[in-house]
Amino acid sequence: MATKRRIAEDAGTAAVGQWSRARAAGAEDAAALPRATRATAVRYLLEELAERAPGTSVEVRVPPFGVCQCIAGPRHTRGTPPNVVETDPATWLDLATGRLGWADAVGSGRVLASGSRADLSAWLPLAR
Repeated sequence: MATKRRIAEDAGTAAVGQWSRARAAGAEDAAALPRATRATAVRYLLEELAERAPGTSVEVRVPPFGVCQCIAGPRHTRGTPPNVVETDPATWLDLATGRLGWADAVGSGRVLASGSRADLSAWLPLAR
């Protein structure tokens, strides 16, 4: 089943591009991006992950902006899912754009990943 997109591709890629340019200019510039731009970039890349890795076995949480379910496997229906990935917006955007590697993010504690399927390294980066 295809992911239902809520963010238009042109709006999503524009927001991701703004994030990437701001990160290249320095961390302070990225943090100064409007909240709406950061939210659009995060949500767009979560939708992209769900599109590329369809399924419901892993829940990826990027509070306060979004969440998606992805990766084929056993489905969960209630309570806390057995496979969860959680991170902040800046880390998610760095992972999804290739500025940060999965192992480094998990090793440094910037990503909390639990469960046997909660390894997103095969699907990252999503954009460059």
